Amino acid sequence: MSKFEKIFPSGGWCVEESVGYLLARSRTKLAKAVDIELAQHDITHAQGSMLLMLSSGNCSTAAELSRELYIDSASITRMIDRLEKRGLIVRMPRGDDRRVIHLQLTEVGAELAARLPDLYMGVLSHHFADFTVDEVATLKTLLRKLLFGSSETAGKDAKAGSA
Repeated sequence: MSKFEKIFPSGGWCVEESVGYLLARSRTKLAKAVDIELAQHDITHAQGSMLLMLSSGNCSTAAELSRELYIDSASITRMIDRLEKRGLIVRMPRGDDRRVIHLQLTEVGAELAARLPDLYMGVLSHHFADFTVDEVATLKTLLRKLLFGSSETAGKDAKAGSA
């Protein structure tokens, strides 16, 4: 019996018990809850994530946002267009390479981005209210292991994010 078969037995497979299904449903549940909270600001959870990534300095270009958020480049471009139209971000050409466009929060965008962590924490606090501190720590450890566990997986993830 392989390690894979020990972790994921093939007999009696049930979608409701699938790790992939549970992860997808959990992500969707949290995203919908964030969308409800963000509706007052007329942005989606994906747009909020973009604002947070720009605000934190983790991303400054469309390509970086696409890789970090696992969103295809066409969708990122559409979201950037919407955020720019709303006056939340601006496109700034890089002086030494005009092909590279940096994204920058406007004053209004920065003010909104500054409010988002509390909003996200409120959603998470509500949905994790029945979890202990240790359970949340364990979940975070396991999710990091899933995301960054092996160099082989990390390489595939990076390629998938740039698609």
